[in-house]
Amino acid sequence: SDLQKQEERGELLQPLIFVLLVLCSILLYFKVSLMDPGFVKPEEEVKEGEDKGQGVVIPQIPGDVKLRRCGYCLVKQPMRAKHCQLCQHCVRRYDHHCPWLENCVGERNHPLFIVYLSVQLVVLLWGGHVAWSGLYFEQSREWLQHNIFLLVSFFLIFIFTIVVLLLLVSHLYLISCNTTTWEFMSHHRISYLRHSELENPFDQGVILNLWRFFC
Repeated sequence: SDLQKQEERGELLQPLIFVLLVLCSILLYFKVSLMDPGFVKPEEEVKEGEDKGQGVVIPQIPGDVKLRRCGYCLVKQPMRAKHCQLCQHCVRRYDHHCPWLENCVGERNHPLFIVYLSVQLVVLLWGGHVAWSGLYFEQSREWLQHNIFLLVSFFLIFIFTIVVLLLLVSHLYLISCNTTTWEFMSHHRISYLRHSELENPFDQGVILNLWRFFC
Protein backbone atom coordinates (compact mmCIF):
# COMPACT_ATOMS: atom_id res chain seq x y z
CA SER A 1 0.00 0.00 0.00
CA ASP A 2 0.97 3.67 -0.26
CA LEU A 3 1.39 3.91 3.51
CA GLN A 4 3.88 1.03 3.52
CA LYS A 5 5.84 2.58 0.63
CA GLN A 6 6.01 5.91 2.45
CA GLU A 7 7.20 4.12 5.57
CA GLU A 8 9.92 2.30 3.62
CA ARG A 9 11.11 5.61 2.13
CA GLY A 10 11.19 7.20 5.58
CA GLU A 11 8.56 9.79 4.67
CA LEU A 12 6.53 9.09 7.83
CA LEU A 13 9.47 9.79 10.16
CA GLN A 14 9.34 13.59 9.89
CA PRO A 15 5.59 13.91 10.67
CA LEU A 16 6.04 11.51 13.59
CA ILE A 17 8.93 13.57 15.01
CA PHE A 18 6.89 16.77 14.57
CA VAL A 19 3.91 15.29 16.45
CA LEU A 20 6.24 14.09 19.23
CA LEU A 21 7.74 17.59 19.51
CA VAL A 22 4.25 19.12 19.76
CA LEU A 23 3.29 16.62 22.49
CA CYS A 24 6.58 17.32 24.30
CA SER A 25 5.85 21.06 24.11
CA ILE A 26 2.36 20.57 25.57
CA LEU A 27 3.67 18.37 28.39
CA LEU A 28 6.41 20.89 29.21
CA TYR A 29 3.83 23.69 29.27
CA PHE A 30 1.69 21.90 31.86
CA LYS A 31 4.76 20.80 33.84
CA VAL A 32 6.16 24.36 34.10
CA SER A 33 2.78 25.97 34.74
CA LEU A 34 1.66 23.50 37.43
CA MET A 35 4.91 22.90 39.35
CA ASP A 36 6.11 24.77 42.41
CA PRO A 37 8.43 27.54 41.10
CA GLY A 38 10.23 27.71 44.46
CA PHE A 39 7.70 29.07 46.93
CA VAL A 40 9.30 30.12 50.22
CA LYS A 41 7.91 28.04 53.08
CA PRO A 42 7.23 29.43 56.57
CA GLU A 43 10.36 29.88 58.67
CA GLU A 44 9.73 26.78 60.82
CA GLU A 45 9.41 24.53 57.74
CA VAL A 46 12.57 25.96 56.18
CA LYS A 47 14.57 25.28 59.36
CA GLU A 48 13.19 21.77 59.52
CA GLY A 49 14.23 21.17 55.92
CA GLU A 50 17.72 22.51 56.60
CA ASP A 51 18.08 20.16 59.58
CA LYS A 52 17.46 17.28 57.17
CA GLY A 53 20.12 18.53 54.78
CA GLN A 54 17.65 20.04 52.32
CA GLY A 55 18.64 23.68 52.80
CA VAL A 56 19.20 26.00 49.85
CA VAL A 57 22.64 27.58 49.44
CA ILE A 58 22.29 31.35 49.97
CA PRO A 59 24.81 33.70 48.30
CA GLN A 60 26.99 36.02 50.36
CA ILE A 61 25.07 39.02 51.62
CA PRO A 62 26.69 42.49 51.65
CA GLY A 63 27.47 43.57 55.23
CA ASP A 64 24.94 46.44 55.36
CA VAL A 65 22.06 44.41 53.88
CA LYS A 66 19.71 42.49 56.17
CA LEU A 67 17.26 39.80 55.15
CA ARG A 68 13.78 41.21 55.58
CA ARG A 69 10.43 39.72 56.44
CA CYS A 70 7.83 39.84 53.68
CA GLY A 71 5.04 42.31 54.42
CA TYR A 72 2.48 40.13 52.65
CA CYS A 73 3.04 36.48 53.65
CA LEU A 74 5.27 37.26 56.70
CA VAL A 75 8.03 34.78 55.82
CA LYS A 76 11.70 35.70 56.08
CA GLN A 77 12.78 36.20 52.49
CA PRO A 78 15.98 34.44 51.33
CA MET A 79 18.39 36.31 49.08
CA ARG A 80 16.95 36.95 45.58
CA ALA A 81 13.40 36.04 46.63
CA LYS A 82 10.42 38.27 45.87
CA HIS A 83 6.74 38.22 46.73
CA CYS A 84 4.38 37.69 43.81
CA GLN A 85 1.00 39.27 44.50
CA LEU A 86 -0.68 37.15 41.79
CA CYS A 87 0.57 33.84 43.26
CA GLN A 88 0.29 35.11 46.86
CA HIS A 89 3.71 33.64 47.71
CA CYS A 90 7.35 34.63 47.95
CA VAL A 91 9.36 32.87 45.22
CA ARG A 92 13.04 31.87 45.46
CA ARG A 93 15.26 33.39 42.76
CA TYR A 94 12.19 35.13 41.36
CA ASP A 95 12.45 35.89 37.65
CA HIS A 96 8.96 37.01 36.61
CA HIS A 97 5.30 36.05 36.68
CA CYS A 98 4.38 34.60 33.28
CA PRO A 99 0.75 35.38 32.26
CA TRP A 100 0.93 32.70 29.55
CA LEU A 101 1.75 30.02 32.16
CA GLU A 102 -0.32 31.65 34.93
CA ASN A 103 2.59 30.82 37.24
CA CYS A 104 5.82 32.38 38.43
CA VAL A 105 9.17 31.49 36.90
CA GLY A 106 11.59 30.93 39.76
CA GLU A 107 14.36 28.78 41.15
CA ARG A 108 12.75 25.38 40.51
CA ASN A 109 11.04 25.77 37.13
CA HIS A 110 13.29 28.30 35.38
CA PRO A 111 15.51 25.65 33.67
CA LEU A 112 12.42 23.78 32.44
CA PHE A 113 10.98 27.08 31.22
CA ILE A 114 14.08 27.52 29.01
CA VAL A 115 13.68 23.97 27.68
CA TYR A 116 9.99 24.68 26.98
CA LEU A 117 10.85 27.85 25.03
CA SER A 118 13.49 25.94 23.03
CA VAL A 119 11.12 23.12 22.07
CA GLN A 120 8.39 25.65 21.28
CA LEU A 121 10.76 27.55 18.99
CA VAL A 122 11.66 24.36 17.08
CA VAL A 123 7.95 23.52 16.64
CA LEU A 124 7.16 27.04 15.40
CA LEU A 125 10.08 27.09 12.94
CA TRP A 126 9.09 23.67 11.62
CA GLY A 127 5.43 24.68 11.34
CA GLY A 128 6.40 27.91 9.57
CA HIS A 129 8.50 25.93 7.09
CA VAL A 130 5.58 23.58 6.37
CA ALA A 131 3.16 26.48 5.87
CA TRP A 132 5.59 28.34 3.59
CA SER A 133 6.41 25.25 1.49
CA GLY A 134 2.69 24.76 0.84
CA LEU A 135 2.34 28.19 -0.79
CA TYR A 136 2.59 28.56 -4.57
CA PHE A 137 2.27 32.24 -5.37
CA GLU A 138 -0.02 33.25 -8.23
CA GLN A 139 -1.68 36.59 -8.93
CA SER A 140 -5.30 35.48 -8.97
CA ARG A 141 -8.33 35.78 -6.73
CA GLU A 142 -8.92 32.03 -6.74
CA TRP A 143 -5.38 31.41 -5.49
CA LEU A 144 -5.93 33.79 -2.55
CA GLN A 145 -9.20 32.08 -1.62
CA HIS A 146 -7.59 28.63 -1.66
CA ASN A 147 -4.49 29.69 0.28
CA ILE A 148 -5.92 32.18 2.79
CA PHE A 149 -5.67 29.61 5.62
CA LEU A 150 -1.97 28.94 4.90
CA LEU A 151 -1.24 32.68 4.67
CA VAL A 152 -2.92 33.44 8.00
CA SER A 153 -1.22 30.42 9.61
CA PHE A 154 2.20 31.52 8.37
CA PHE A 155 1.63 35.10 9.57
CA LEU A 156 0.59 33.94 13.08
CA ILE A 157 3.48 31.46 13.27
CA PHE A 158 5.89 34.22 12.22
CA ILE A 159 4.66 36.55 15.00
CA PHE A 160 4.84 33.82 17.67
CA THR A 161 8.30 32.77 16.44
CA ILE A 162 9.66 36.32 16.87
CA VAL A 163 8.18 36.56 20.39
CA VAL A 164 9.53 33.17 21.52
CA LEU A 165 12.94 33.82 19.93
CA LEU A 166 13.29 37.18 21.71
CA LEU A 167 12.21 35.62 25.02
CA LEU A 168 14.67 32.75 24.68
CA VAL A 169 17.62 34.96 23.67
CA SER A 170 16.95 37.47 26.47
CA HIS A 171 16.67 34.72 29.11
CA LEU A 172 19.84 32.99 27.92
CA TYR A 173 21.68 36.30 28.11
CA LEU A 174 20.44 36.95 31.67
CA ILE A 175 21.30 33.38 32.70
CA SER A 176 24.83 33.78 31.30
CA CYS A 177 25.18 36.86 33.55
CA ASN A 178 23.59 35.04 36.53
CA THR A 179 20.86 37.63 36.93
CA THR A 180 17.07 37.50 36.71
CA THR A 181 14.53 39.56 34.80
CA TRP A 182 13.39 41.17 38.06
CA GLU A 183 16.96 42.03 39.10
CA PHE A 184 17.77 43.36 35.63
CA MET A 185 14.67 45.59 35.47
CA SER A 186 14.71 46.74 39.13
CA HIS A 187 18.43 46.89 39.92
CA HIS A 188 18.16 50.36 41.52
CA ARG A 189 15.35 49.27 43.88
CA ILE A 190 16.84 46.01 45.21
CA SER A 191 18.79 46.52 48.43
CA TYR A 192 21.35 43.71 48.02
CA LEU A 193 22.25 45.03 44.55
CA ARG A 194 22.04 48.74 45.35
CA HIS A 195 24.43 48.41 48.31
CA SER A 196 26.82 45.98 46.65
CA GLU A 197 30.26 47.12 45.54
CA LEU A 198 29.89 44.97 42.41
CA GLU A 199 27.27 45.67 39.78
CA ASN A 200 26.33 41.98 39.82
CA PRO A 201 27.68 40.14 42.88
CA PHE A 202 26.36 36.79 41.60
CA ASP A 203 28.25 36.77 38.27
CA GLN A 204 30.90 34.02 38.22
CA GLY A 205 31.66 33.97 34.52
CA VAL A 206 29.55 32.78 31.59
CA ILE A 207 30.58 29.09 31.69
CA LEU A 208 30.13 28.67 35.44
CA ASN A 209 26.85 30.63 35.39
CA LEU A 210 25.40 28.36 32.69
CA TRP A 211 26.75 25.22 34.39
CA ARG A 212 25.22 26.10 37.77
CA PHE A 213 21.89 27.06 36.21
CA PHE A 214 21.37 23.96 34.07
CA CYS A 215 23.36 21.39 36.05
